[in-house]
Amino acid sequence: METHVAGSGRSVRSWAPELDENARQQALRSARSPAVAADVALMPDAHFGLGATVGSVIPTESAIIPAAVGVDIGCGMVAAELDLDAADLPDDLTPLLHSIGRSIPAGFHKHKEATTPAARWMNANPVPDKDRVPAKQLRKAADQLGTLGGGNHFVEVCLDERSRVWAVLHSGSRGIGNVMARGHITDASRLCKELERALEDKDLAYFLETDSQFGDYIADMLWAQAYALENREQMMNVLLKDIRHAVGRPVREVRRINCHHNYTVRERHDGRDLWITRKGAIRAGADDWGVIPGSMGAASYIVRGLGNSASYQSASHGAGRRHGRKDAERRFTVDEFTEAMTAAGRTWQEGAASKLIDESPMAYKDIDEVMAAQADLVEVGHRLEAVVNYKGV
Repeated sequence: METHVAGSGRSVRSWAPELDENARQQALRSARSPAVAADVALMPDAHFGLGATVGSVIPTESAIIPAAVGVDIGCGMVAAELDLDAADLPDDLTPLLHSIGRSIPAGFHKHKEATTPAARWMNANPVPDKDRVPAKQLRKAADQLGTLGGGNHFVEVCLDERSRVWAVLHSGSRGIGNVMARGHITDASRLCKELERALEDKDLAYFLETDSQFGDYIADMLWAQAYALENREQMMNVLLKDIRHAVGRPVREVRRINCHHNYTVRERHDGRDLWITRKGAIRAGADDWGVIPGSMGAASYIVRGLGNSASYQSASHGAGRRHGRKDAERRFTVDEFTEAMTAAGRTWQEGAASKLIDESPMAYKDIDEVMAAQADLVEVGHRLEAVVNYKGV
């Protein structure tokens, strides 16, 4: 579906088979923004979000919209294929679930002090401008490097269609990314107000390349993206140690895929150098490998990009929410949630079901319908079914 935005010369290109009116109108407002340089693309998992539609790809040329990137800069997925088969895993996976919970702090928890790999990375990668980040937040960033967070962030051990074992996790730039993002979102809003730049939506406030704040944001954003990537790398290394301990033998990594789905990057499309903001979308250039998760009770996919230019070489970042968190808490019961997870065959934190109900499978769209809607964007390499699911509570 392609929707023309009257008077702007731009359209919204949509792959979404299911899109509520709030999300549709939000995408249209994004396309009308004077900061946007070309059509906006909506992925099959698109739904209403803060600032811009989750599952949207927004091209800008000489401007950037901080709220479109979002507050979890660099959030994304990492998946590692292992030289293990289902038969190599222990019959009882509960000890592995508990081991993950001890090794990888989740929710509001962090390491008591920065791990050696975290301290080494922080020392080698100082923040661009220490004056913008309180010293207390920098110390917290070191302690949080290698931690999961909460919400929809998770760790899974999965089996593919060959019964091969995969380790998978989802996380981002933790508190430091949030602090950086919110500071720049506030600055952009203040600047647009001072310069009387017309905004249809205050959350679409932007910087132009001619603004001094533009370079500050780009520097912080790129740093936060690097932090998020390293965060996933460090957690994956810990997760593999837990899996090795559980199976009682050395485990070899066959390959690792680490991809952002909340970020901005400079790319060339249709002969123009553009900033491509993927808010809940992965890069799916020709032969790019990516990870597209479903809900905690559904399959996830390892995919290879097809390089579709109409989507700016992008694809969905997951199943996408059908119900907001508060709505899910009202709609679904703990018993329904537990039944869905039992049917899915997961080893999970059943005792915390009441705290996780907003993440229940029923709150999300059907991942298989999402995948079918983007057959022209990616091809499936592997379908993964989780046997262990761990989330932050």
